[in-house]
Amino acid sequence: MSVLLRRLIALVLGVLCAAALAACAPSDRGWADHPQTIAGGGTTGVYYAYGMHFAAALSEQLGARFSAQSTNGSVDNLERVGSGAAVLGFAQGDAVADAVSGTGAFDRAIPIVAVARLYDEYVHIVVRAGSAVHSIQDLAGRAISLGAQGSGVEVVSHRILIAAGVQAATIRNPQLGLAASIAALQRGDIDGFFWVGGLPTPGIEKLAASTPIRLLSIPPTVVDAVNAAHAGAYRQADLPIGIYGITASTVTMTVPNYLVTRADAPEGLIHDATRVLFDARATIAKDVPAAALLDRRQAIFTDPIALHPGAMRYYRETHG
Repeated sequence: MSVLLRRLIALVLGVLCAAALAACAPSDRGWADHPQTIAGGGTTGVYYAYGMHFAAALSEQLGARFSAQSTNGSVDNLERVGSGAAVLGFAQGDAVADAVSGTGAFDRAIPIVAVARLYDEYVHIVVRAGSAVHSIQDLAGRAISLGAQGSGVEVVSHRILIAAGVQAATIRNPQLGLAASIAALQRGDIDGFFWVGGLPTPGIEKLAASTPIRLLSIPPTVVDAVNAAHAGAYRQADLPIGIYGITASTVTMTVPNYLVTRADAPEGLIHDATRVLFDARATIAKDVPAAALLDRRQAIFTDPIALHPGAMRYYRETHG
């Protein structure tokens, strides 16, 4: 072997070793010196429960302090993540689409990317079992909470009303979150409320145990009209018979939700957070059934936003 060839081989090996050492070097953990927040949702909803258990798993496995934050929901969460007030947050796909384009509830584009697609959320239109309200059109002129201000529920409820030909101005809307909506329905202060969440939503499950309820159907024509106006973000679905003690068949629509972060969040943090998200899935699902729906093959489909590089690295490492 010539001297020149030996030197060339040594040079190549040196480069490869340097690259390997760089890849194995510990990532910057400066973020671990500060408390980290996950933007959840109302305390009786799936987002908050999911976030609380996820924060506990992150704290245990990453050696840093994470906590879940009570919020008004998707729009609020996206604003918090975009501003850096939260490192992670849950959000509906329709609100995410508005956030990245700076439309709808957002007056500017929000610098967010995805960690994972989590599961599909179901639209609930909840009324008392004995109510005279039997259709979306019957909501006109009544007291109906269309969701808290700054929530994804608010986005969806208005889109459904427009598609169904119901003017939101005719509805007495107190703009309540889930917990307040449940309490108001029980007191008789409102005739019903909209909610968008995983199945079962803890607060509605608890409500149904004490107050018989019905869920209004959202006809396929309404789902089609919403999709025609909003780039096909929704799909038609049946609510499982027996959910919340309801025996009648109910047609509704679903929207995917995502775990999101800022585009400039530390790569090492998001890589490790994605790992914990999947490693803790079974444990979290014991208390939050929707967590069991997390699927590595589906998690990468986060259109219209890209995956964070840290999350992408995790998916590549665990491919197959």
